[in-house]
Formats: sequence, structure tokens, C-alpha cells
Amino acid sequence: MGDFTLDEPRPGVLCVSGELTFGSAHALHAALRDALQRHPDLEVDLLNVTKLDTAGLQLLIGLQQEAQARGKSLRWRGFSLAVAEVIELLDLAEVLGRPGVVVWS
Repeated sequence: MGDFTLDEPRPGVLCVSGELTFGSAHALHAALRDALQRHPDLEVDLLNVTKLDTAGLQLLIGLQQEAQARGKSLRWRGFSLAVAEVIELLDLAEVLGRPGVVVWS
């Protein structure tokens, strides 16, 4: 599955660990779309993400857009330091929101 792992400790909660980068983009995209399709309310935990590049960031933003288009709820459970740094560096807090806040509902 690339340089990342996914765990679903309970339905509708997806914990992502590892690197969300260009190398894992295809597999990550498929996994996130599948999770969104299966659950009307999705929580994504990014606390264990060790690296995030623009390809991974594009997938996260795309997940939000897809949730909105499908009328589903998406909530970020937490951001790792690696994720938070990229969001702050690119001034995307308004786009991605903050952990614990429903991004689209």
C-alpha cells in the first residue's frame, strides 16, 4: 500500500500513518475514496503522518471536496506536526480546517 498504513478501529474512523507523498498517492486516493463511499460520516486521524507533500495534500483537499459533493460529513480527528507544518507553511488552515471541526456536513 505504499509508505503509509490505514487502520479502521471502528466504522467511520480512519487512522492514517506514515508518509502521504507522491509515491503513495494512487493507493491513498483509492483507500480514502472507498472509506468515504462506505461511511456517511467519516473521521480521519492524521496524528501519525510522518511526511506530507503536495500530492498528499491535494488528496486531502480532494477528499473534502468529494465529501461536500456527496453531502457527507468529514472531520479531521488530529494533525501530526508534519501535517500541521505544511498547512501552516501554505496558509491552508481555512481550507483544511482544524482537528475536531466538521469540515463538510
